[in-house]
Amino acid sequence: MFDVIVVGAGCVGSLIARKLSSYQLNVLVIEKENDVGNATSMANSAIVHSGYDPVPGTLKAKFNVLGNKMYPELCRDLDVHFEQIGSLTVALYDEQLPMLSDLAKRSKENGVDVKLLTRDEVLKLEPNLSSEVKGALLAPSAGIVNPFTLVVHAMENAVDQGVELHLNEEVKDIKGLKEGFEVITSRGTYQTKVVINCAGIYGDKIHSLIEPISYSIKARKGQYFVLDHYAKGLVNHVIFPLPSEKGKGILVSPTTSGNYIVGPSSEWCDDKDSVSCDKPTLDNVRAQAQAMVPSIPFNQVIRIFAGNRPTPSTHDFVIGPAKDNPAFINASGIESPGLVSSPAIAEYVVDELVSKVLTLVKKENWSGKVSPRAHLSEMNEAQRDEFIKKNPSYGRIICNCEKVSLGEILDELSRSVPPHSVKALKKRTRAGFGKCQGGFCQPLVIQILAEHYGVKLSEINYDKLGSEICKYSTKGEEK
Repeated sequence: MFDVIVVGAGCVGSLIARKLSSYQLNVLVIEKENDVGNATSMANSAIVHSGYDPVPGTLKAKFNVLGNKMYPELCRDLDVHFEQIGSLTVALYDEQLPMLSDLAKRSKENGVDVKLLTRDEVLKLEPNLSSEVKGALLAPSAGIVNPFTLVVHAMENAVDQGVELHLNEEVKDIKGLKEGFEVITSRGTYQTKVVINCAGIYGDKIHSLIEPISYSIKARKGQYFVLDHYAKGLVNHVIFPLPSEKGKGILVSPTTSGNYIVGPSSEWCDDKDSVSCDKPTLDNVRAQAQAMVPSIPFNQVIRIFAGNRPTPSTHDFVIGPAKDNPAFINASGIESPGLVSSPAIAEYVVDELVSKVLTLVKKENWSGKVSPRAHLSEMNEAQRDEFIKKNPSYGRIICNCEKVSLGEILDELSRSVPPHSVKALKKRTRAGFGKCQGGFCQPLVIQILAEHYGVKLSEINYDKLGSEICKYSTKGEEK
């Protein structure tokens, strides 16, 4: 019997698993996707919100502010790129200025330091903003993060510390036992003392397996543009419009990889798995973004994408035990500001909720750090040359757009949560994330994956099982 089964390996599930790994517990994480962080945690704005916006007193406000303070140390320990660049929420009309003042008051209630800026002060910081700007709210503690490596490295840390991870396995049913639960999946049946529901968009479905629920979780789709590596200074902060009932609105922001991101839209989506994009919605995203930053070079767009946010009817995170069973713990409905809130949610779920049903004994030699990776882009030329002399595979570039080497790919394949698909490798190394979107490097990536796993080229998936790219060989026998 397991002590804890975590359902879902997104950002929340992975960080909860990492926290659980610091205790003497037998933990299993079950994820229906072919990789960790492969749904909402992958397709988001990658913003570490300051916490000025959530309604005071809500779980969103509480965990946003706490999580924001945890990010610098968390990202150092997990070797994740994080930059505290600050955010600007801009007013484009005089009538919006009172709303900025209201947000400043809310910020104070939430314990977030902000500053109201005049038009001249805003344009001095961001000269490419619309000349119509009337003022802005500066939140210095906001930042940007690499959400892909955050989830992967958190789960890697958990697995390195003894957590078991099952991918491509869907939870079908959960039954209460005299002590604990029986979790029935597409691949087997397991017994556990505690279940933690981190199933994201499907959190309501998992919760309803053990008791009737009074809320629902709907998918709210957000569509985005990604711009190629463009000259620094288009914007230097995360640029927000004033928030509305639909969310924080269309943002324009740098990313940790040197690109820019524009979006998201906000529309209800009946199909929770749909991540399609459409021209009318993207045209609206473009128009709203250009109202703030007229000079956005949309001729530099290299990708569009969409992600679904798990929006609960409660209008707040769903965190806490089931009504009649404290050993079934929910951490679902985690929409924005979920990414920044995740580490604080993990601390709370384990230390405040799991501790009430299990005796938690700390591991003496636990480490919350991942083993370091080689960051050639951060080395000077002499350091890089010396490093490549020791391991020539780092001198063979596989992805020319993003300058990803064979050595970096082989390193990821050797780790405890390795990529099993082209997309999973892409998220870890950025091979295929550049201007050509894998047009040149993808055949090499497929070959490397096939050789590593000892399978045919036609068995390598782009993403989910069944998404093979190659059908058959046209020249000679397939290897």
